[in-house]
Amino acid sequence: MTVDTDVLIVGAGPTGLALGIDLARRGVAALVVERGAGLAPGSRGKGLQPRTMEVFDDLGVLDAIQAAGGDYPVGMIWQDGRRVGEHRMFDPSEATDDSPYDAPWMVPQWRTQEILFARLTELGGRVAFGREVVSLAQDEDGATVEFASGAPVRARYVVAADGGRSAVRRALGIAMTGETVDPDPILVADVRITGLDRDNWHVFPPREDTGGFLAICPLAGTRDFQVVAQFPEGTPIDLSLDGVRRTVAARSHLSAEALTEVRWASDFRPRAALADRFRAGRVFLAGDAAHVHSPAGGQGLNTTVQDAYNLGWKLGAVVRGEAPESLLDTYEEERLPVAAEVLGLSTRVHRGEERRGGATRQLGLGYRDRSLTVETRTELPDEALRAGDRAPDATVAGVRLFDVFRGPHWTLLTVGTDAQPPVLAGVRTARIAPHGRYRTGIFLVRPDGYVGWAGSSPRDLPGYAARTGLPVG
Repeated sequence: MTVDTDVLIVGAGPTGLALGIDLARRGVAALVVERGAGLAPGSRGKGLQPRTMEVFDDLGVLDAIQAAGGDYPVGMIWQDGRRVGEHRMFDPSEATDDSPYDAPWMVPQWRTQEILFARLTELGGRVAFGREVVSLAQDEDGATVEFASGAPVRARYVVAADGGRSAVRRALGIAMTGETVDPDPILVADVRITGLDRDNWHVFPPREDTGGFLAICPLAGTRDFQVVAQFPEGTPIDLSLDGVRRTVAARSHLSAEALTEVRWASDFRPRAALADRFRAGRVFLAGDAAHVHSPAGGQGLNTTVQDAYNLGWKLGAVVRGEAPESLLDTYEEERLPVAAEVLGLSTRVHRGEERRGGATRQLGLGYRDRSLTVETRTELPDEALRAGDRAPDATVAGVRLFDVFRGPHWTLLTVGTDAQPPVLAGVRTARIAPHGRYRTGIFLVRPDGYVGWAGSSPRDLPGYAARTGLPVG
């Protein structure tokens, strides 16, 4: 059968839009479909971790993201209408030559989606709204997806990025294993409020008569605040204007009338769940369709974007005939363990067992000991950069590595050695003096910014290049 598109992406949230951007810049025909009439509203995942900021730099949206957001405000704890102390949401850190983004950056999710959508459109990508998936069938050559309205779509590959209640995942029969992190339901709403400053994240601890905390956070780049309120297990939550007003008035010194507008509201119970598989034939699960997180620690949206970043270059190489089909097997192999690790972290943060520290920035996540990772050096010191690690930034003799890495290509980096590696078609090259964790060696950096191969001699590099579809020139 003739395909309508090489890749069909179901879901126009951050995952689907980021994947669409990555494929579009590689010249891969991809269609994003979304069951809603437009992009989803709501602040939802508002925190972008430093690793995601690096990804957005590469995807060409960093300037817009920085212009749209701001730093996290200091928490201000209130009691009986008085300010009684400050609370830092994240452990402090500093930007370094290795890591230029030092702390989470706040952007409401609806705005992040708008920025990603604009970038996708700029690159010629497409989003079809009002397309609700009702069935999926696949064979050796592709998959056919049918919708509640509109013509079916035939694609070589399908990516489910349609959220925690993924219709595609259900159609595949893939189960999710998980637990309720906290039985107490939570209200989250974007509102307009008068009488509160925008310099602080206002925290009202639980009292015996209210049964749960209230937090009111100014949303950077907007006039809105995000209200988050916890309720005792089994309590029905009223999402109306009057209902949210009653919650705020009962738990703070503010009057009900101080809350002038509810722009979006939702409720949920914090849950952690992981799909049993991230791939079934020609269909891949990404984002919340593959893993659902507690919002504590700001890990969910960030992990979903990095799913897309891992899958995009692999789909692109296979679709263009540059790499064997087996390359796609490495998506689940690499991302499922990472998702499991991050799920555990977000659950521990939610339960107060771990602070929001270095691990939540996601700079230390990597793919050591995976089939696509080859480290040929031995007896390396503990702090040395290894294959599978994120390739850190550095500026050496006027050459900034992130500038070299930026774009949909591999990079061959030679550090402090006169060795002459082979010429690899379509691979950018750079040579620098010994520096930081790079020390000395030859590093083949993947399109997603991780070291795929590392060695002191280029002897084994051609074999690795052939596995990943890089022709030796």
